[in-house]
Amino acid sequence: MLFPVSGVEVSPFVPPLVAFAVSFFASMGGISGAFLLLPFQMSVLGYTQPSVSATNQVFNIVAIPSGVYRYIKEKRMVWPLSIVVAAGTLPGVFIGAYVRIVWLPDPKLFKLFAACVLLYIGGRLVRDLLKKKPAIQKAGTTPEPRGVASGTGVTGVPRPNFFVKVEEFSFRRIAYTFQETRYVCPTMGIFVLSFVVGIIGGIYGIGGGAIIAPFLIAWFGLPVHTTGGATLMGTFLTSVAGVTFYTMIAPFFPEKAVSPDWMLGLLFGIGGIAGMYLGARCQKFVSATAIKWMLGAVIVGTALKYVVEFFA
Repeated sequence: MLFPVSGVEVSPFVPPLVAFAVSFFASMGGISGAFLLLPFQMSVLGYTQPSVSATNQVFNIVAIPSGVYRYIKEKRMVWPLSIVVAAGTLPGVFIGAYVRIVWLPDPKLFKLFAACVLLYIGGRLVRDLLKKKPAIQKAGTTPEPRGVASGTGVTGVPRPNFFVKVEEFSFRRIAYTFQETRYVCPTMGIFVLSFVVGIIGGIYGIGGGAIIAPFLIAWFGLPVHTTGGATLMGTFLTSVAGVTFYTMIAPFFPEKAVSPDWMLGLLFGIGGIAGMYLGARCQKFVSATAIKWMLGAVIVGTALKYVVEFFA
């Protein structure tokens, strides 16, 4: 099948199957699959035009709502954090989209930029795995199975207080309680960080969730079980804005392919919905550490390949 916008010729079954596999394993590792789909489109499908970033964001628009719904249903959505992340990333994604079209249309230069983003994400992932120390089991206790979320027991029944209670939301700070612990973070600090990440996400076409999540956890000390909903919501909104912006400015760059390939992005999104859902369901049966090591190897390997191609 030929996709006329991107010029890609591939079986219509390949995009959803690849997105399903990527989303399935990435969701179990707690990482979005969008940043892995873009290298696949560029290196395997040969889709290197600026519109590949917008097409990647179409995947986010289709696949992410199921994850956001899960956080809302489990009452783990920190709405003030979601609002600030979205407010910061939205203006940044417009700048990022413009930079991608005007200054990074060359596939060679864009691959170098993509390599830097992937090296950061993969490096953080590998470093966290190397720093992770094995839990010490106390006498008379039963360790929780690997891969089971800390908020659920072996039976899958949620533990008490495994939900978010917002206590304060102002220009100064955001405060909320989770599992009887109070967390506080600066509102403007989150906003500035989100703005910078929005620019990077707008260029790369991933929304920025995979980049901002480590900062929320490492810099601001927020629990991972409460940041996923906010980053997913921010990624979804910035992807909507990014696709809209790419489509609106396409007439001003007639010599370049700027508008997303909707059909290709939709096929990726359909596979992503199924992959994210099944990945979340199967997470407790698979070692999260093994999944993260696999993702780290794929990410770093792809980044190094791009670096070699740039200098070659």
